[in-house]
Amino acid sequence: MGIELEEVERWGGELRVLQTRLSSYFARSEPRQRAIAYLRGLLSDIPRKNGWQLAEQAGERTPDGMQRLLSSSTWSADALRDELQRYVHEHLSDPDAVLVVDETGFLKKGTKSVGVKRQYSGTAGRIENCQIGVFLAYASARGHGLIDRELYLPQEWAEDRSRRAEAHVPEAVAFRTKPELAQQMLERAFSAGLTCAWVTADSIYGGARSLRLWLEAREQPFVLGVAKNEALWCGFQQLRAEALARGVPAEAWQRLSCGNGAKGPRLYDWALVPLPRLLQSKSILHALLVRRSLADPTDLAYYVVYAPADVTLPTLVGVAGQRWKVEECFELAKAEVGLDHYEVRHWEGWYRHITLSLWALAFLVVIRVQAGTLPTKKAAFPPRTAALVGG
Repeated sequence: MGIELEEVERWGGELRVLQTRLSSYFARSEPRQRAIAYLRGLLSDIPRKNGWQLAEQAGERTPDGMQRLLSSSTWSADALRDELQRYVHEHLSDPDAVLVVDETGFLKKGTKSVGVKRQYSGTAGRIENCQIGVFLAYASARGHGLIDRELYLPQEWAEDRSRRAEAHVPEAVAFRTKPELAQQMLERAFSAGLTCAWVTADSIYGGARSLRLWLEAREQPFVLGVAKNEALWCGFQQLRAEALARGVPAEAWQRLSCGNGAKGPRLYDWALVPLPRLLQSKSILHALLVRRSLADPTDLAYYVVYAPADVTLPTLVGVAGQRWKVEECFELAKAEVGLDHYEVRHWEGWYRHITLSLWALAFLVVIRVQAGTLPTKKAAFPPRTAALVGG
């Protein structure tokens, strides 16, 4: 009972600190109080975190107030995002941290929800009617959480003035590719002074040469996934990643774990292929990192590396493995704090719900870090969530 009481007190104390921290971002008392109630609802154990359920959790008879909070109340989701980054950095800061870019799909019916269309969703593993959100995670040895978000607006949406107007898409919002959205979020994180050593992402982002060149210009080390047919400079010629991998001698492969999974260490064979460049600094390594499946040696994955020349292969493998952390964040956020439970159609509503969900997730991660245990998919958080945040 002593441990349980300590857990309750820790949750309650941190939640009060959080409420105080967020209050200054709401000029009027009604949206301020309702935002805190919304956050409490996201942290509760109600099965669905939509307007009706959150209103009932807050003791309100209709969802009107919660809907106003997301649609017409005066407050800035971007200001809360900036504060979220400070909060996460304060609690999880690590000089070896990794910024991880990834996307997730939100399945939707109809054609009215902003940005919705039939498009590939990695969440579903197929083409579905959905919205796509691009996210940035902060992953360190102390914990990991989502710190930024952008809604991908397909080109047909961006060019359709009537649909834009109906979904309240701001005039200043233009079409941006997913890598361009990633660059925007990375720029914000760097400008905010977040301590990190690396950037990683999958081939959707690593395949954008403009993003790689931008990171190199900032002298920001990265390990970015690329497709097998990605053409890479090696001396005076460009060669595809798969061709470069074919030249790896048998003795160059090393068996290493890129992190722990549900069934134990994620073991693969790894090899590093240097990619010399003209006038390259001796302090910089350009290389191709290749991952080979143990079960099927023909199953290869590829990563472009920009790093200090003295970097070790285990370090690069560890960075590549950090990409699973953002997937864990998505699973936890959807299971625990209603990241995908929203029923809003408009641009601002999406950003407001998502931002509050990211705050709820960050709160839970910080609580677990303070308790000395990191969340997992099977036993993410204590079962007494509702009792701790209900009052």
